[in-house]
Amino acid sequence: MKSIFRPLHFAAVLIAAACAISANAAAPAGSIELWPQIPPGDTAESMKALGQEKDISKAGEGLVAGQPLIRLGNVTRPAITIHKPAPEKDTGAAVLVCPGGGYFILAMDLEGTEVVSWLNSVGVTGILLKYRVPARPNRERYEAALQDAQRAMGLARQHATEWGIDPHRIGVMGFSAGAHLSAALSCNYEKRAYPMVDDADRQSCKPDFTLLVYPAYLTVEKEADRVATELNITAKTSPTLLIQAGDDPVRVETSLFYYLALKKAGVPAEMDIFATGGHGYGLRHTTDAVTDWPQRAARWMLGLGVLEKNKEAK
Repeated sequence: MKSIFRPLHFAAVLIAAACAISANAAAPAGSIELWPQIPPGDTAESMKALGQEKDISKAGEGLVAGQPLIRLGNVTRPAITIHKPAPEKDTGAAVLVCPGGGYFILAMDLEGTEVVSWLNSVGVTGILLKYRVPARPNRERYEAALQDAQRAMGLARQHATEWGIDPHRIGVMGFSAGAHLSAALSCNYEKRAYPMVDDADRQSCKPDFTLLVYPAYLTVEKEADRVATELNITAKTSPTLLIQAGDDPVRVETSLFYYLALKKAGVPAEMDIFATGGHGYGLRHTTDAVTDWPQRAARWMLGLGVLEKNKEAK
């Protein structure tokens, strides 16, 4: 990976990270569909049978920090939206954001639009991924989503100049199942999981850095928490930050054993484990210290050189 590790002005960016989500962030571009035709592995019949894409949340149920959230289901047309920071904040860095939802739905605001707004506040372009859910029958639960994530990363690099981002500073960030997807992308980049469509698929789909927040499915509990087979960690796996609470019902061991595997492979990795906080809090602040994780994530990106102002990106 091209070196992005340079000395930085920590104070200025950390102040921005501590601030409320920026209200001055540029409006997102229109939705960009990932596939020019039917997505790989799907058919017109299967897409029709799945039904209309919709929010399946019920009023008053499943609130997070007292607020409702969007649970988007039946996604058949995967897409990305580009959320740019205000020009005076823009660092040229970008992050592909993968909401969670158990590969059944997507928490599109809690772990999507709210996240890209925070990224904008620290000068990072958010690329919000709407990947296919629910998991397709007779396929690995992550398979269609990984195809979408690989395709999205290739498109981001193909359009880097147009979108004003640095192709060497594009990371991935995910929550719960979206964190598993982010890890899968970080470990599966040498070969596309689908036949090449166009020149976007000639671009590298490897993230330059990876943030995993309350990840799921990274290890197999019944097999002494071995790392999941699809997560083939090597020394080339992207630098990774893991964040989780010790009382997470998904089990904190999924982070612990994944971190140990990264360390054994020589991958630059950091891990923050908090005592309490549970699962699925997104960026919504509570009395639990784990909900201060955005400041920790900003500091980590600073240390990588990700948030250095890119003078070439306009």
